[in-house]
Amino acid sequence: MLTLISGAVQDRSARGIAAAVSRLITAGRLPAGIRLPTVRSVATELGVSPTTVSEAWRSLILAGAIQTRGRSGTFVSGPLPPRERLRYTQLSGVNVALPRDLSTGVPDPALLPDLSGALRRIGDGRWAGSYLDDPVLPELESVLRERWPYPPERLTVVDGAMDALDRIAGATLRFGDHVLVENPAFAPLLDLLQAVGATVIGVPLDAAGLDPGALRRMLREYRPVALFLQPRAQNPTGTSMDPDRARALAEILLHAPNLLVVEDDHAGDIATAPPVSIGTHLPDRTVHVASFSKSHGPDLRLAAVGGPAHVIDAVSDRRLLGPGWSSRLLQGVLLDLLTDRRVIAQVAAARETYAARRAALLAVLHARGVQATAADGINLWMTVPDQQNAMVALAAHGVAAAPGAPFCVGPLPDDHLRITAGLVAGGYDDLAGVLASAAFQTSRGSGRRGQGHPHGWR
Repeated sequence: MLTLISGAVQDRSARGIAAAVSRLITAGRLPAGIRLPTVRSVATELGVSPTTVSEAWRSLILAGAIQTRGRSGTFVSGPLPPRERLRYTQLSGVNVALPRDLSTGVPDPALLPDLSGALRRIGDGRWAGSYLDDPVLPELESVLRERWPYPPERLTVVDGAMDALDRIAGATLRFGDHVLVENPAFAPLLDLLQAVGATVIGVPLDAAGLDPGALRRMLREYRPVALFLQPRAQNPTGTSMDPDRARALAEILLHAPNLLVVEDDHAGDIATAPPVSIGTHLPDRTVHVASFSKSHGPDLRLAAVGGPAHVIDAVSDRRLLGPGWSSRLLQGVLLDLLTDRRVIAQVAAARETYAARRAALLAVLHARGVQATAADGINLWMTVPDQQNAMVALAAHGVAAAPGAPFCVGPLPDDHLRITAGLVAGGYDDLAGVLASAAFQTSRGSGRRGQGHPHGWR
């Protein structure tokens, strides 16, 4: 096995060794369950210090590719964690269906526009072209460019925001790269970054977005290659970045010229805050993702991606080897929805309804002394003394919430729950009473608050 590992290592840095071993695991040449050689023996074989190999092993452990078993040694666990360890699968928080599920983070179906008219109008087949047609309908691209917060060099359409983030990560990140994200952050994004082997560093948030001072320190300390953020209606906190904060962050990022900014505008047209982007100041280094799932329907499976040509072209070229393009029929539906005055009015009404629901639930919670935020979007981030106890208390009343821990990159001062406030259409006083009873449950020291490292997680 030593010969196998040494033959795969071309770069004898810690990152190079970790990347080589990761490739061997992914290819099946180091199968799950096999015991790895000792750090000292690998170091001797490669002619490097044991410290270098230890650092490589640590990277692989944090990525979930290998695991230590005390004195028994270090073993291959596979390139990806088991499904039950993924943060995304923990969001439901309970294993049984409850009458009122507020854990989902999905839009209210009743507030989505009716697609039947758009489907009828595009049913004449004019969008059903050939394999050689442009991957993006020219008419749709024109509308998207008019809506974009800054002039993108390139623009394409993919199958939803997570597809966009997955393809951007695949095109730009390498194993071991340091990547900055918000803390807390969208749990599926953290799973995605773990899958590509990135070293994830959490940046604290305040009421206007990323903390500038913390960002400056982490740029200096970690030399990251990318920053992933949600510019408005941040999931799970509801925080939105204002133009002043975007300008301040851009000024800081000028001192990290090799860093790529990736913005996930997941809430889109149902966000109360206006569109804002660091790309206004750094267009050649910002990729902006505009999703239409929460505003126009999850089954549209469409998101637009715009930014510098070298990133968007890489994403488009890789898609040619897979799906090729997103359905032009669905693109035709989206084009119709974005230009139909009645639909535009319906989406605007949905935005106002979500805002009213957030405000109503927040008001009754605050009146009961519950600490919670829900500035924008469809989610409410509620502070609790103990996550597990709070969820059990809610379940006893037939209410499900998402646990806060899967969203946390590093420890936060308190435990939290995420409540899908956008699904609460009434009965605010009664629900607030149930939530308040959970918010004031006595902590039993669940041990979940400290998930992650003080500044980073992989």
